[in-house]
Amino acid sequence: MPSQTNEQALESAIEKSLVGISQEELTAAGGAAQEPPSGYGGRGFLMGNTGDFSPRYAIDEVRFWDFLEQTQAKELEKLQRSADWKLKILERYDRMVKKYGILRLLKKGLEVEDAHFTLLYQLPLASSSELVKKNFELNQFSVTRQVQYNQDNAREEIDMVVFINGIAIATLELKNAWTHQTAKVHGIKQYKYQRDIRQPLLQFGRCIVHFAVDTDEVYMTTRLNGGKTFFLPFNQGNNHGKGNPVNPFGHRSAYLWQEVFTKESLANIIQHFIRFDGKPNDPLNSRTLFFPRYHQMDVVRRLLKDASTKGVGQTYLIQHSAGSGKSNSITWSAYQLIETYPERDGLPGGKTIEQPLFDSVIVVTDRRLLDKQLRENIKEFSEVKNIVAPAFSSRDLKQSLEQGKKIIITTIQKFPFIIDGIADLSDRTFAVIIDEAHSSQGGTAASTMNQAMGMSQSGEEEEDEQDKILRAMQARKMKGNASYLAFTATPKNATLERFGVKQENGSFRPFHLYSMKQAIEEGFILDILANYTTYRSYYEIEKSIEDNPLFDTQKAQKKLKAYVERDARTIATKAEIMMDHFITKVINTKKLKGQAKGMVVTQSIESAIRYYQSIKQILDGRGNPFKVVIAFSGKKLVDGIEYTEADLNGFAEKDTKDKFDEDDYRILVVANKYLTGFDQPKLSTMYVDKKLQGVLAVQALSRLNRAADKLGKKTEDLFILDFFNSAEDIKASFDPFYTSTTLSGATDVGVLHELKGVLSDVGVYEWLEVEDFTSKYFDGVDAQELSPIIEVAVERFDQELDLEDDEMIDFKIKAKQFVKIYGQMASIIPYEVIDWEKLFWYLKFLIPKLIVKTTEDQQMDDILESVDLSTYGLERTKLNYAIGLDDEETELDPQNANPRGAHGTDEEKDELSEIIRTFNERWFQDWEATPEDQRVKFVQISRHIKAHPDYESKYLNNSDPQNRDIAFDKILRDVLAAQRRQELELYKLTTKDDAFYRAFLDTMKRITGQKGMGNNG
Repeated sequence: MPSQTNEQALESAIEKSLVGISQEELTAAGGAAQEPPSGYGGRGFLMGNTGDFSPRYAIDEVRFWDFLEQTQAKELEKLQRSADWKLKILERYDRMVKKYGILRLLKKGLEVEDAHFTLLYQLPLASSSELVKKNFELNQFSVTRQVQYNQDNAREEIDMVVFINGIAIATLELKNAWTHQTAKVHGIKQYKYQRDIRQPLLQFGRCIVHFAVDTDEVYMTTRLNGGKTFFLPFNQGNNHGKGNPVNPFGHRSAYLWQEVFTKESLANIIQHFIRFDGKPNDPLNSRTLFFPRYHQMDVVRRLLKDASTKGVGQTYLIQHSAGSGKSNSITWSAYQLIETYPERDGLPGGKTIEQPLFDSVIVVTDRRLLDKQLRENIKEFSEVKNIVAPAFSSRDLKQSLEQGKKIIITTIQKFPFIIDGIADLSDRTFAVIIDEAHSSQGGTAASTMNQAMGMSQSGEEEEDEQDKILRAMQARKMKGNASYLAFTATPKNATLERFGVKQENGSFRPFHLYSMKQAIEEGFILDILANYTTYRSYYEIEKSIEDNPLFDTQKAQKKLKAYVERDARTIATKAEIMMDHFITKVINTKKLKGQAKGMVVTQSIESAIRYYQSIKQILDGRGNPFKVVIAFSGKKLVDGIEYTEADLNGFAEKDTKDKFDEDDYRILVVANKYLTGFDQPKLSTMYVDKKLQGVLAVQALSRLNRAADKLGKKTEDLFILDFFNSAEDIKASFDPFYTSTTLSGATDVGVLHELKGVLSDVGVYEWLEVEDFTSKYFDGVDAQELSPIIEVAVERFDQELDLEDDEMIDFKIKAKQFVKIYGQMASIIPYEVIDWEKLFWYLKFLIPKLIVKTTEDQQMDDILESVDLSTYGLERTKLNYAIGLDDEETELDPQNANPRGAHGTDEEKDELSEIIRTFNERWFQDWEATPEDQRVKFVQISRHIKAHPDYESKYLNNSDPQNRDIAFDKILRDVLAAQRRQELELYKLTTKDDAFYRAFLDTMKRITGQKGMGNNG
């Protein structure tokens, strides 16, 4: 007989795996379906009978009553004095499920008059009593095929239902790809359109989860809502993408019934993962029921298993993409870590197998919602309610620990304050969870973390922007009383080395991976690189002074480009292009149901303010169809006026995020603020005028990738207009984080010996001074006693040693390199070099005092005084370009540990005129006219504009800005059309490229507005 490859065959395989035998095998053997599970093996499930199912109450009545009679006969006796005792229980059960959902009853039980019934005996912990362990074994897990669930239509069936003690936990609709039926299409369609969701079994909260399953994939939902039902993938991932890997022993989807549907796994999910949001008394249909996605469940379980096996003192790097649900993963990890026990005595940090491994879990995050989410989850999961506390000071932390708080939430900004006054906590064990490790902490800003744990002295340190990823760890030695769990989507090489799992070949890998590729393919985030348009600026710089000083060519080119790009005139041109696009393509087309928003990313706070002013002016001229908001920190002086975010916006800085969510505000202008950790699902468009590379590029552009199903947000709704970066640059930034990121090897810390030797040889400091400084510093002396020690070295550096410019630069570069490498590696170097530690602290205070400004630096500043911006234009180089990413694993090299310095850099020097010429060649290639010809053409066209019959009446003397703009646009088009024979090349450029035309239009407005240019010349 040939193999069965239909749905029935898949049903039979699942049933046999759970029960140990299938109905088909029983029938063939002439057996009955009600034998005890021990008779079959499998996973300890009983085989249910479809005739035992009650469609009205959505329970298997045989299993339900048998469980209560076997385990709680005394409680039943309290009600059996009434003839209708069963109906009383069922009606009370039905009423409570409709009001609160089945999850509450499974956790808290059912009260009927003076009787209390436990409906699920909890999965025991390592410290649980023998009674708790025996009770768990009394639970009756069962599975029933072809369940007739519909009270109105007995022929309508659900393929399979999983029960615990007769209570429906999960439904399954099965499909078989070999019969050309898939879960993703046909299974989901069946749930949406062919199942009666009014029936109790399919009502929200009555049955926990609904699965659409085929031999390859699994999808799930907790709420059936007809055609609006949203199914999530519940797949393991395959080659860092969607789907499931090949299973050499069966179907790809077999993990569902072999791993997820074990008795222990289902009880664990109910007790520790599934949760409702909102308050218990909120209407059930207004709440959301969270069931873990596969990777969330998997990472938590792997972390707990590893901790209980290896003890305290481990590090874990969890590389989970945006869209992975990190908040829930962190919440579930934090709660379950406080109930993690060592597998055996003698593990590092373990006390006894009856005591939890960690005394407290510290969550370091900048997410405001995480604190609230943790508190709400603990209410759901724990009998003890008040075990979560925020900590913003050392007193808070101390009090929280003394009061038995198990989960302590803080931010890296507040962490240094927590340290103050803390005594030695080395007798405590901690799990430290760091949210977005690359952006939350770095360098030795986190050495304070170790001090709090009684591990190390600490010193104040300025924030080091070169290493944001390393704020997650102490810069000092990692002792054995803490384990660190770092969650990040974009691990750098140093993060991999600090937190990653070291392989036999010396490389480092993440402990757990949920890739950007998988998140995109599964639809949890959108592909932000699908519609990428780049503009290349081209402009001419004219020299406004006659002399030709020599300048370093490379530095000069950078300065010239920065000068041009931040000029108010060029910003006005780009702002016009941005708003033209946003109004016509986003606002007028009502993207995201008319709620779409955009972000303008600028080079600096000054640029952000100029953009804000330009956009505001443009919107004023168009009748203010929407509002613009700006975000930056602190105060900024621009054109002699001091600005703050609150002054410009007209409301407090703390309100910016909420205001931007309102319908009136559609554009947000930023420099650095809000480029990371800012979730606004309505963002669909981004205008980039800033150099983005590496992690920052991924983080900044990923502000657009948040899915928003209620708004119908799709990949085609996203649009990025980039004035600064090439598509190739962006691809290079995203590739390392698209799939898995690994580190090829460890950093060679031997270079620290070499650097120390070179620095000492210069003679800026004496070793006795280093020892004197560190001794006094850690004794906590007044800072006034430290200053003279540093100033002696500064005086030698500035004067006494008579160092050349290059020698000064070289010393400072090497000092910084020493501090960077040691600060990052000290916590993972398996040995101690006390002299390195001392020099590290001494140099940290010396470096800021070493001021290096060469004579050439002054010349470089002079260059901006030497040139004028004469013309500016934009050329579109890529339009709606889809940037394809490499789905191979990316291997990063360790950070460069070779000593660096200022010597050996043969700088190319050019005269100013030559720099300007090459600059214009690079950025102004597309118009063949010479700069002088261009200037003549501009002047001639401006005269034709002024001679136009409508110029004075409809433009010059028109007080309506919008009508003025329309009039000027028409006049310019008339002039270009009339001059097209003489200016054919220019005419083609203005007609084929709207961006060029807009830039040309803006230039002509400025020229015609200049004094001294009469109509006739």
